[in-house]
Amino acid sequence: MDLFGTLADVVLEMGNLANERQATILPHYKEDGSIVTSTDTEISETLMQTIKKLFPEANIVSEEELSPFNSEAPYTFIIDPIDGTDVYSQGFPGWCISIGILNQNREPVGAMINAPRWGLNYQEGLFLRQDPGGPLLLNNRPFEERSWSDSLEQLAMSSYSARYLPLNRFDGKIRIFGSNILQMISPLVHPLVQGALSTPCFAWDICGAHALLTLQGYEVLYNDGEPFTYTDELLIKRESFKGIIFSGRPKFVKELINLFD
Repeated sequence: MDLFGTLADVVLEMGNLANERQATILPHYKEDGSIVTSTDTEISETLMQTIKKLFPEANIVSEEELSPFNSEAPYTFIIDPIDGTDVYSQGFPGWCISIGILNQNREPVGAMINAPRWGLNYQEGLFLRQDPGGPLLLNNRPFEERSWSDSLEQLAMSSYSARYLPLNRFDGKIRIFGSNILQMISPLVHPLVQGALSTPCFAWDICGAHALLTLQGYEVLYNDGEPFTYTDELLIKRESFKGIIFSGRPKFVKELINLFD
């Protein structure tokens, strides 16, 4: 049985479900002021039950539900049922379903990102999948990276970025989509976006993109140059990370760290 293939089918199914419901969804507010919808909770429950059935020894870290954490588990699945719930609830296209996969050493080894209303054409959307030990697939075909610029021209970032950094130091274009996952993978899938900037958020807002980037040789570093890692604070205490994260090819990440130092 192809366990990861079965999970991928469910991720695609949940993307179709979220897409169909987007026009009529009603948002609600959590105690912390963040937005949640009934679609978030249904997708989270479906993904968690699927992973529990396919990978019964694995950890699951989800935005919408607490689960026990076993440090000896072979895999940890980090789920965001809808990354970009705010824009999703308003009808914007910049949202996705994200699953990041860590091994027992908390190293990213795989991911699935389904963005039905994003991508390179209307018919297919964007579905990135990389199983542990496998190749990166885009819409179930081998991923072919497009040519990229040699200069820092465009950045994707959070709408909160101006609160943390002097953006006037950057004289290029800024892209804000509403999903940190989509912003992080922009240097991978959009050839004129060279880097991404992430402000403090949670493991589920990072892991899917972090996995795909690092497995393709990109870097995900804190603004002090240290690599992003999965601590107990992120996985067990479910706290947000501290600082700023830069993502992209090593050349551009180094340039961003120096620019905003």
